Amino acid sequence: MPLMECPTCGRRVEYRSKTEVPFRPFCCRRCKLIDLHKWLNEEYRVSEELAASPLDQSSSFDSPPGGSGLSEQDLDEPDCSP
Repeated sequence: MPLMECPTCGRRVEYRSKTEVPFRPFCCRRCKLIDLHKWLNEEYRVSEELAASPLDQSSSFDSPPGGSGLSEQDLDEPDCSP
């Protein structure tokens, strides 16, 4: 069987199916948890800028044409603060 290298400790282990080794690509549960800890503590970062997705360019959350979406009547309402 081919060998794989644990991304956390570098140990070389036999590459087996996910059902045989539930923590793959790590060599053990401990290495998997060490990796998770590093992600949660922001020790790992995505180093390149993410490409803009079509959702980023969507105007579905923008205000409607002609302003903020408030009518003149809304603007004339008295402030409801005490």
